Amino acid sequence: MAEDAPNAAAEGTQPAPPEGSADAATPASGAKAAEALLPSLSIWPPSQRTRDAVVRRLVQTLAAPSVLSQRYGAVPEPEAERAAAAVEAEAFAAASESAAGASPASVEEGIEVLQAYSKEVSRRLLELAKSRSAAAAAPAEATAQDSEESSVTAPAPAEAASSEE
Repeated sequence: MAEDAPNAAAEGTQPAPPEGSADAATPASGAKAAEALLPSLSIWPPSQRTRDAVVRRLVQTLAAPSVLSQRYGAVPEPEAERAAAAVEAEAFAAASESAAGASPASVEEGIEVLQAYSKEVSRRLLELAKSRSAAAAAPAEATAQDSEESSVTAPAPAEAASSEE
């Protein structure tokens, strides 16, 4: 036992007290005290800080070069901020509704709600990008059609000059 004490001190631990001593009960009560001091693990709902981080990431995805912005076009940052906040809020509301408005009873249920929230954010973000791209493409097509129609009905500048002579 005398040999254990130097090793225990070198490892930064203390030797276990004898079984019959009063100190034997302190590790169990110490563990309970530590559990009382630690916050409980709560998966759902996410903190406001986490929700803000989701919004910041959505803004980056919409406004900065990303796979989504390359395919559907980048969104100006002020518009991206408004859209990202709306997407996150709608997804949070939908996920909260699916959780029946109460905190999930277990960590597994919280994970399921968090996955639903994540999928909802992704789905709504993709819908936003697609609808914005389609809306931007429609006026561009209309402008192209208008310019084609005006060039067909109006004589070309060279033709107009030769007919005046």
